[in-house]
Amino acid sequence: MRDLPGARFHELKGNLAGKLAVDLVHPDRLIFSPDHDPRPVLADGGLDWQKVTKIVIEGIGNYH
Repeated sequence: MRDLPGARFHELKGNLAGKLAVDLVHPDRLIFSPDHDPRPVLADGGLDWQKVTKIVIEGIGNYH
């Protein structure tokens, strides 16, 4: 999913840390989180996107 052409997936920070987003029609974004316990992480603490097989859609909106 992360490799879809033109899609800009990114990990969120601050009060949305642990969630992810993908750009929709500006300024809206699809906000979601991996549906894994424990969360799949890399050695540096970042999300291991290769191991994400399920997500929970948190909402659509402009969080800026």
